Amino acid sequence: MTGGEYGFSADLERFQGLDLLTTAVLVLNWRGAVVFANQSAEQLFETSRVKLIGQQAHRLFSGEHPIEQLLTDASANALGQRRQVLELRRAMREPLAVQATASALYSRETPLVIELSEIEQQLKVSREERQLDLTEANRQLLRNLAHEIKNPLGGIRGAAQLLESELHSPEQREYTRVIIDEADRLQALVDRLLAPHRKPRVIARFSIHEVLERVRVVMAAEFPRGLEFVRDYDASVPDVEGDKEQLIQALLNVVRNAAEALEGRIAAGDARITLRTRVTRHVTIARRHFRLALDLHVIDNGPGISDELRDHVFYPLVSGREGGSGLGLTLAQTFVHQNDGVIEFESRPGRTDFRILLPLP
Repeated sequence: MTGGEYGFSADLERFQGLDLLTTAVLVLNWRGAVVFANQSAEQLFETSRVKLIGQQAHRLFSGEHPIEQLLTDASANALGQRRQVLELRRAMREPLAVQATASALYSRETPLVIELSEIEQQLKVSREERQLDLTEANRQLLRNLAHEIKNPLGGIRGAAQLLESELHSPEQREYTRVIIDEADRLQALVDRLLAPHRKPRVIARFSIHEVLERVRVVMAAEFPRGLEFVRDYDASVPDVEGDKEQLIQALLNVVRNAAEALEGRIAAGDARITLRTRVTRHVTIARRHFRLALDLHVIDNGPGISDELRDHVFYPLVSGREGGSGLGLTLAQTFVHQNDGVIEFESRPGRTDFRILLPLP
């Protein structure tokens, strides 16, 4: 049966606004056939809209399903809205659990609309929202803390300098020198805490591969032996729009963090960091929908992130390395968020993958 027999061209025009949604949407007629599927549904079902339209909806799901009852209730204006978990059929793959929200359209021709979202995707959005809230709280805390520390720190250093000028014994001056050096170290730490909020942002369009190459050259100079950089670039990635210097610093921090975690493998000569770029479509970043986004990965073959640190890697002053400041990933997250992106990771022994999503203009 062809799309023309269902009058689907009119349905495409009527429901085209649903293409703006990041969740998959199916509109069914009273016979249970799909009369409209948005672009997100094409991605979820891994097939084209042309192939979805005209199919009986119950054939898209495995196991027992309530489609017929939902249609009956919707046609009788007795549905309202109903939520439940369904299993999506996928060719040559395991069924996929999805959260289905069925709503009545109160239309005789198309009584039912079903919105589908991956359960894992819902968890991801929740994690991103928690991450954004935590980042904002950390930002305010760090700014307040840095300002509270900075003023008395200057007084301590000045007093130590005055005291040093009054001392004649080298042994005694050694103590004042320790005070001055430690004050300078803390001042440098405070400056790093305030760095993301001081310099004005400069927004421009640029190639992300130019940024990655600059980061790679810097890191290759820091680790000239035992560390291999693999470049897996998608040449079709368009220019990104943002603050170039912020993104350079963010990626430097992520790559340096990976390199430092590879200390053992660098000594053995088999350390590897992969820099990968791709384009992804129809993503939600920081509660906003984007048709196109940069999908950037920094992957290392190190020992992985310990369970103790896994939930805290972006917290300020938390480090898994002795002598680390615990600010590298915190600042990277701040810079990525300031450029409307999100950073996340997956880690297991032998593979840690930091993923950065940035909207593309």
